[in-house]
Amino acid sequence: MLIKNKNIKILLNYVIGPLVFCLLAWSIYRQLIKQNNWQASLQHAWQAIRGAEGWKLGLTVALMFANWGLESRKWQIVIKRVQKLSFIQSCKAVFTGTTLAFFTPNRIGEYMGRILYLDEGTRVKAISLTIVCSMGQLLVTWWAGIGGILYLQAFGNTKLLHTFAGLWLNMVLYFAIAGAVVLTLFYFRLAGLVRWIERIPRLQKPVSYIRVLDSLNATILFRILSLSVLRYSVFIGQYYLLFDVFDVHVTAAQVAGTVSVIFLVLSIVPTIAVITELGMRWKIGIEVVQLFDSNITGILATSLAIWIINLVIPALIGSLLILGIKVFKNKK
Repeated sequence: MLIKNKNIKILLNYVIGPLVFCLLAWSIYRQLIKQNNWQASLQHAWQAIRGAEGWKLGLTVALMFANWGLESRKWQIVIKRVQKLSFIQSCKAVFTGTTLAFFTPNRIGEYMGRILYLDEGTRVKAISLTIVCSMGQLLVTWWAGIGGILYLQAFGNTKLLHTFAGLWLNMVLYFAIAGAVVLTLFYFRLAGLVRWIERIPRLQKPVSYIRVLDSLNATILFRILSLSVLRYSVFIGQYYLLFDVFDVHVTAAQVAGTVSVIFLVLSIVPTIAVITELGMRWKIGIEVVQLFDSNITGILATSLAIWIINLVIPALIGSLLILGIKVFKNKK
């Protein structure tokens, strides 16, 4: 069974993932070459990084630390129910989680990376608390995405909205509304859910690991949501800066509307490998942002820069921290 699972993982990461990416890349390339003066746009994007707008790129990198700092604070708050960690320890755990998430489908390795910094007796309980953090961020993503779709339908390019884009936006909208309502009910009824599961005799052992959720009162849950909103605002700010750098002419409202839809779709569509996620970011970004601006080169450059800044760099930092954990354990 272990060999079989390993073979499936290799197939997903090294065969199917790259194949899907290549198909997406080919589709994007065909859209790119249809753009007027795309070579000039590409040259402009490169010059923008090295020119007067370069400081905005540096600010976007600085906001990456604010992004993961807010996530670290969220995790520190919830994980206190099983083990107290300093903010620095929480940051290390979150960065380590991004490293393992980078190499696993749908970023599921993030949970395993974080619990490496916890005592063995608390690790299983910590997974359920970590999921609550993710639920809070997902709630913000879905409700913001619903608002984003409504904004696009009201103010986006009418001609493009009457094509396939309008159809899939409606499909995503209905799915997101249903999912957001259900998730909201679950999020604010975690204690009741635990007590309901406790009544099922066959689930007595598993419920012992999630009973810690009963300690998350409304105040804590709202704190998680508040930090999630702040983190989401950082995402929007990063896109706003980079769209400006790469000459994508969109207003602040248009950035908020388009980016919220990008994140919504990314949270719904499963990704089987990290390179597939990059392809999805490119494809979704083009389909959504071109409702307001047709600079495909700038949209691609922005999506790539965001991917590198928010995922690749943190994963590299986390890899160094994992090495530190191994060295520490060997010394011990």
